[in-house]
Amino acid sequence: MIECKIDGHVAVITLNNPSANTFTAEGLLELTALIGELNRNLEVYAAVVTGQGDKFFSAGADLKTFADGDKARARLMAQRFGVAFEALQEARPVVIAAINGYAMGGGLECALACDLRIAEEHAQMALPEPSVGLLPAGCGTQTLPWLVGEGWAKRMILTNERINTDTALRIGLVEQIVPRGQSLQTAVQLAQRVSTLSPRAVTFSKNLIHQARQGTPRSAALALERERFIDLFDGEDQQEGVKAFLDKRKPVWKNA
Repeated sequence: MIECKIDGHVAVITLNNPSANTFTAEGLLELTALIGELNRNLEVYAAVVTGQGDKFFSAGADLKTFADGDKARARLMAQRFGVAFEALQEARPVVIAAINGYAMGGGLECALACDLRIAEEHAQMALPEPSVGLLPAGCGTQTLPWLVGEGWAKRMILTNERINTDTALRIGLVEQIVPRGQSLQTAVQLAQRVSTLSPRAVTFSKNLIHQARQGTPRSAALALERERFIDLFDGEDQQEGVKAFLDKRKPVWKNA
């Protein structure tokens, strides 16, 4: 269900489980393992996540999974959703969601775990779990308020409001809207821009940005920011970047 193709420094991850690209326990394990592989592949600087087809990014979990009320199965699914999306959120590469259609429940939580979100104009987004007696268990109750504020997070989760891309852009849930069929191309182009930057500098910067989300005291985060700046001087890319700028040429990164 999880497909991955690497072209240069960019990985494209496709959620492919017709007809709605739903997540299974096995698929979530695949995603977690894939993220681990990409973290270890230092040639991958950015990744794009999209859905197969033109209707669904992902509809989340198949509700048939929970139809018999099996608590052990529910525990397994909640654990695997959490582990997979936490891994996606903390992945070393920059991760961009190309939202090509409906992103519902765990599908939206997958997009929330990415660093950036590009949505096609027809996409719809929601966390409708309470409408079927469940709740978002793939980090949604924690990540959504960080992105859009508590009010809109409560409006989406507690009133089951489905939002379109115009609203998503206005509240900061997505960073860009594109015409139908263009989210993948746009996301890959953005990923390629990431690939022009120092991989170590990007990795350090992403981790530092997440310090605020994790509740790190400002004084500690600022101290870490200064330490990471100095740490860059331990590698070759810092000198390469400065020299390339002064020589008016493109840098050749070694991720070192």
